[in-house]
Amino acid sequence: MKRTLLFSLAFITLMLQAQNKPYITKVYDYLPAPGQFVNKVPAYSVGEPRDSLIARVERILCGRTEIVNDTVETPGGDIIVVNDTTIEVKPGLLSLGSYGGYVVFGFDHPVVNVEGEYDLQIFGNAAQAEQSSREGGSCEPGIVMVSRDVNHNGIPDDPWYELAGSEYNNPKTQKHFTITYYKPDPNKPPVPEPPFITDAEYIRWTCNSIDSIQQGYVRKNSFNAQSYWPLWIESETLTFTGTKLRCNAVDESGQGSYWVQYFFDWGYVDNRPDKCYGYGIDTPIATLNNGFKLDWAVDDEGNPVELKKIDFVKVYSAMLQDCGWLGETSTEVAGAIDLHPDAVAAEPGDVNGDGNVTAADVTALYNYMLNSDSSAVVNGDQNGDGSITSADVTAVYNILLGNF
Repeated sequence: MKRTLLFSLAFITLMLQAQNKPYITKVYDYLPAPGQFVNKVPAYSVGEPRDSLIARVERILCGRTEIVNDTVETPGGDIIVVNDTTIEVKPGLLSLGSYGGYVVFGFDHPVVNVEGEYDLQIFGNAAQAEQSSREGGSCEPGIVMVSRDVNHNGIPDDPWYELAGSEYNNPKTQKHFTITYYKPDPNKPPVPEPPFITDAEYIRWTCNSIDSIQQGYVRKNSFNAQSYWPLWIESETLTFTGTKLRCNAVDESGQGSYWVQYFFDWGYVDNRPDKCYGYGIDTPIATLNNGFKLDWAVDDEGNPVELKKIDFVKVYSAMLQDCGWLGETSTEVAGAIDLHPDAVAAEPGDVNGDGNVTAADVTALYNYMLNSDSSAVVNGDQNGDGSITSADVTAVYNILLGNF
């Protein structure tokens, strides 16, 4: 885990300009794999309800606007507000642990796939190594999954699709990788490995790796003494399945003292240092280091999937790797933004752009035809003939009837 975090100018710019909030507004789930910052980033106390933990994770990841009240005490002892100041609160840092640990989040609106553009940026805390001649440093890549709220129930229980990054077709990338972690026995004598490892056989794991290593341990180090097992999980095992990326770390010292994790080209969280130039600046958005396109979506078999918009985002740690005294490779997430938060997906029948096909869409068309009121019409030409007429009303009616 890195110690520095770069926040983008675009984050603040978008917060001030967009009607929809460009930043995360909701965290649905958080389950880290065992790791040295679990129960620490964020801190967790035994017995805390899971809902309380998720709420705190939400506070960490969601950029937001807050009103700060400056107060003063009067001579009579009364406390009065003397000024209201609006501030923008940047996201904090969340650790996902070893391979498979994840967080699921969303926005206050669907993220629209804008053709040819980056749709999301998800922040991490990757850093360039000053002493390395190649592109690398502290790089702990996480894979991004996206999902549509197909059943319209507001929760992420629909099919997920991977945003295929630069390593997706690498022969060393393993699809359908499964790993199981085993809850540590608190009475087991530790197996120290001087100078920094206090238990080299701390949390055992087994996996279906395509190479020769199919079992091992998340080791415990002297820098983090708390439990590495997520304490709100009572089961004896934790199992994760997904895509595993090849290892990217090299001990450049040859003595275990200087590890460099080399960057992948594109398509992963916490993979390269954050750079977001924002709107109104000459450098194009396409140069984003941690930008993501919904056009990259693929299904479980690697087939491209066309998504006009998505409602949920999942990020998970994509590497199973130990870097000596640095510990396990663990993706960190530090917020996200929708790069075009006011874009609207032109769904058939969705005239007013609210994401649903209802009677309100018919009303919007009638209002337009009666008095040229276009305030609620963002997708009025339903039949594609270049004008808005009664034929478009009929097209919406047919879609409505087909939904019942």
